[in-house]
Amino acid sequence: MTATRTILVSGDPAAPEVAAATALHAARSGRRTLLLAADDPHRTLDAVLGVRLEAEPAGYAPGLAVARTDEQAAFRHALDEIGGRLKPALDLLGADPLDPEELTALPGTARLALLRALPAVEAEVLVVLAPPPADLIATLALPEQLERYLARLVPEQRQAARALRPLLAGLAGVPMPADWLYETRTKAAGALAAARAAITSPGTSVRLVTAADAHPFAELRRIRAGLALHGHRPDAVVVHGVLPDAAAESPDPWLAALAGRRRDELTALAATLDGIPLLTTGPAEATLEAVADRLYGAGSGPEARAAGPWTVEDRLAADGLLVWHLALPGAVREDLDLVRRGDELVVGLGAHRRVLALPSALRRCTVAGAGLRDGLLSIRFAPDPALWPR
Repeated sequence: MTATRTILVSGDPAAPEVAAATALHAARSGRRTLLLAADDPHRTLDAVLGVRLEAEPAGYAPGLAVARTDEQAAFRHALDEIGGRLKPALDLLGADPLDPEELTALPGTARLALLRALPAVEAEVLVVLAPPPADLIATLALPEQLERYLARLVPEQRQAARALRPLLAGLAGVPMPADWLYETRTKAAGALAAARAAITSPGTSVRLVTAADAHPFAELRRIRAGLALHGHRPDAVVVHGVLPDAAAESPDPWLAALAGRRRDELTALAATLDGIPLLTTGPAEATLEAVADRLYGAGSGPEARAAGPWTVEDRLAADGLLVWHLALPGAVREDLDLVRRGDELVVGLGAHRRVLALPSALRRCTVAGAGLRDGLLSIRFAPDPALWPR
């Protein structure tokens, strides 16, 4: 089966219209498409489409189905996974279990609902009305973070053979973890791996939406840096509400001056995007078809683009150093925070943080310095004489 092309549309209040137009364009080009609303509590996409979205996909146009993630179902699914295991303990305490009607999704469940939905989609194209950029970055980072926590809290290699557990319990003087704990860990690891595979697939990308009058330079820079930290690169930036070219020739001097400023701003913005396509829509398009035509014309739209590679440069002969290059377009020195922690490097960019496992050669080195220039973070490592092979 062909891998699903996934487009996560995120940004300002025009994102629902852009997501709907993107999905409609994909369906009109003959590809089986699903439009999915995620973390959309005010049902903004419902208003754009003129239909009420439900958890089960429903046909909207030829080749296009629409649906929304179900936070309540995702929450109940998570509880069902552990509820049966906790029942004996609850019975022992005399606690009454909660009825399904009493369960209310907790904060953060929307992220889990989206991660659970992504691997299950069976469509050629999946367009997601995603959470706002900061929440989206946190969602994309979640599987890796949870996998790391899982590996630390319930290490797989510590699963002793069942026959030895009673003996080990007697020697240690404490009960050994029950089989269900490792069974639950295995299920959780499988779900996280599936979500991470969907997120990191070459066909998955983020499409950012911003308003023409929002002066988005600094905000887009921070968003791009946060995405890059977690290995993602936008496939396009959509600017909506752009004045038509004719406005620059308007007899109204105020309108002509405004159109000229906006045109210069777009030119300047395009120059900061390092080749990421800049797409535009007008102040008011009559239909979703018109928005799709304005954005994509007769083409298929921007393709997913891989983030810059992170490589280790061998400069031992010349400088006695190894240099780890991390492509972080949009990053600035003021937001950067680096901490070496054993065989890991903690990289912070403003509100975003990622724990990176050091490549094997760098684990035998000490950090000798770092520099950030034009979106490229270069961390210098010097071999540790006590650990480096002679």
